[in-house]
Amino acid sequence: MTKEMITVHKFGGSCLRDSSDLERISQVIQQTNGQAILVVSALWGTTDRLLRASHEPRYAGRLVHDLEEQHLRFSPGLAESTLGHLFDAVLKGIETSLVELAVKPEDHVAKNRLLAAGERLSALVVSHFLSTKGIDSHPIGAEDIGLRLNGSGKAPTVDLESSKNNLDLSALQGTPVITGWFGQGVDGELALLGRGGSDHTATAIANIVDAEKVILWKDVAGVLPINPRWGIETTAIHYLGYGEAMELSRLDTPVLHPATVEPLASVGIPLEIMHLYREKEFAQTVIGPDIYDEYRVKGVGCLASVAYLSIDILSLEEQSKNLGQLLVDFSNEDITCWHLHSQPGELKLIISQHDLSKSQQIVTKHFQSPSVETYSAMISLVGNGTEQEQLSLFDELDNRWDLELLSQSPHSLRMLAKEIDIKSILVEMCERFNLCNTLHQ
Repeated sequence: MTKEMITVHKFGGSCLRDSSDLERISQVIQQTNGQAILVVSALWGTTDRLLRASHEPRYAGRLVHDLEEQHLRFSPGLAESTLGHLFDAVLKGIETSLVELAVKPEDHVAKNRLLAAGERLSALVVSHFLSTKGIDSHPIGAEDIGLRLNGSGKAPTVDLESSKNNLDLSALQGTPVITGWFGQGVDGELALLGRGGSDHTATAIANIVDAEKVILWKDVAGVLPINPRWGIETTAIHYLGYGEAMELSRLDTPVLHPATVEPLASVGIPLEIMHLYREKEFAQTVIGPDIYDEYRVKGVGCLASVAYLSIDILSLEEQSKNLGQLLVDFSNEDITCWHLHSQPGELKLIISQHDLSKSQQIVTKHFQSPSVETYSAMISLVGNGTEQEQLSLFDELDNRWDLELLSQSPHSLRMLAKEIDIKSILVEMCERFNLCNTLHQ
């Protein structure tokens, strides 16, 4: 690769709804200074269709035909282009995977290949369209150029060290369009990432190629200080530090996943979140190094209906040996441990009340039965500050709502609430911290 400024652009399914989106994407790439590297998700709705087909492969007869028509509507001429043979190969691969799943429904390798076909088709569509606009573009399968993941079948993150050692940088000439969401697992087979996987692919690639910045193109105007599902109107946060962004993403924001930010934080690459059709010169949200200035709450994360499990442990050897397996079992059952505190003889963790019954069963496999206390919410006040500043704020809020301090970090103050009317608390907090109607600098 020539050493020039590189911008990694990620386009998700919400920005790939119809052919007009491709026109807008081509404009974005043409306006990019230096080299543009694209990472794409599947076209809108494609992954859901493939997932349904993986569960009922015998009844997916029209799927291949429908997907072919859908993608050709986006990018007419693809089938007759120099990429036509690759397009046909992906469609035939879908047919093969469906046959394999019909015979052996538990074949996870076939299922992953089927699901990954959405990104492969999308990369072909986007690359072909860019080529018709005079852009030197070509599609790339992430695993074909050596992107390695930390896991088999289903992986939490990209293995940055292994990927750096194996990535074929010579393939990243011109304007490559790389498949998001998957890569090569540790067993050599295709592995999929979880929620936010394509965003994580983009930031991992940015780390590997030492990009100037990453832009996540969305259909929303940046990261909001509180999840819009609470019905509280807010405006986008202008700037978040890496630590602040990871804390907010861990708990409540639908726009970001913690794994998205992590590859950038260690090397200082900025992340911008842009609305595809918002004609603004600057990004709606920029994520970069954490700044410690005046203490200010920038966002409020809230997880409703949680359970606090406390476990007394007599043997330190038992604690050390079984804690790791406990977390593995949680992961296998798709149970998220939202908070974990371990000290000699004691283990405390927070899970969703929805997962309480299954969590108790898993815990009792490894330790004695836990004591359980339920709370209406776990709330995190996100903003860089000192311990004393956070404690002063907690005392003020505790006098108002009778909260329980859970934990502190340089980026957040976490607490538990018994109050039933959580929305009223969040409304008052938004007003207290001026989150409702101002754009935070």
